[in-house]
Amino acid sequence: MTKGYKYRIYPNSAQIEYMNSIFDSCRFVYNHFLAERKEVWEKQKRSMSYTDTSRLLTILKKDPGYVWLSSCDSMALQESLKDLDRAYKSFFAKRGRYPHFKSKRDHRRSYRTRNVNNCIRIEDKRLILPKVGRVKIKLSRGFKGRILNATVSKTATGKYYVSLCVEEELIPKPNAGGIIAIDVGISEFYSDSNGYKLENPVPLRKHEKKLSREQRRLSRKVKGSKNYEKQRIKVAKVHEKIYSVRTDFLHKESTKLVSDNQVIGIETLNVKGMIRNHHLAKSIQDASWNRFLEMLKYKSLEYGCSIEPMPRFYASSQVCSYCGYKNIKVKDLSVRSWVCPVCGISHDRDVNAAVNILNKTMMLISTSW
Repeated sequence: MTKGYKYRIYPNSAQIEYMNSIFDSCRFVYNHFLAERKEVWEKQKRSMSYTDTSRLLTILKKDPGYVWLSSCDSMALQESLKDLDRAYKSFFAKRGRYPHFKSKRDHRRSYRTRNVNNCIRIEDKRLILPKVGRVKIKLSRGFKGRILNATVSKTATGKYYVSLCVEEELIPKPNAGGIIAIDVGISEFYSDSNGYKLENPVPLRKHEKKLSREQRRLSRKVKGSKNYEKQRIKVAKVHEKIYSVRTDFLHKESTKLVSDNQVIGIETLNVKGMIRNHHLAKSIQDASWNRFLEMLKYKSLEYGCSIEPMPRFYASSQVCSYCGYKNIKVKDLSVRSWVCPVCGISHDRDVNAAVNILNKTMMLISTSW
């Protein structure tokens, strides 16, 4: 399987200058050939492929006005053309919007390069990158496998990272063999079929006042001034803190679930439709349900765990987990607990939903066997 490993790197001043030049070169190549493809379509009604743009890039490098492109990592420029071609394919497949030009004012930068002839490797706690050389790296965890490519990125706060795409043998790790179902929520991040409720860390809500204060201060600065740049970094650091807290929480909880259980029943959520409710949109995005469920799915491969999604319209919250009576009044999200009028059992909305998901999961497993 292919896995991603992200590490913090500490380039020196010369390496930072060269990396920044690669960022700019990749952005230029992307924008130049986006304009080229648009012009060819408007004038000739002909689509250009990746092969066409790659051939034109070779010619462009020989132009005296663009000779500076030759000093850049050639594989990074080719990957930029592939990104452009991929954006066009996504647009025509209706998976994304029409490709747009990249702004030089975007403080988040990245480029990707391939590992050809072992040009990307780790030696003596240093990362070797094409044309960049040996870069100090913080190896927070090791890996065993072949590096396919590396993505060098710069955050809005000026930190540098590298993401290594590694092909390695899949050796499933043991899990505790439990069976569980979870129901995600807002006040509690999720409730499971055992009655356990996990508190939602709400990182955005907790840092919202600080973020608003720093953004107000930024709005009073003159754009382009040194004070503006200092304040921009302060705002970016708050955003980075929110992202780090959320990501750390999601990784820890998803790993805990797949390592403790053999089977996990989950909801099938239409998050895109749910965030149209403007009263709940911020809380739903702060919880980051989609990212959590994606983490569960790819981590389940490592632990030999089975993820069982429910049918999209399964009414897990409305059905009594004891007798099966369906209470349509529970559609109201303000109803957090209810008593079944048939059997008299008192239900917590989220725990009852998790138990129903577990029952449905066991039924689906038994029928598949």
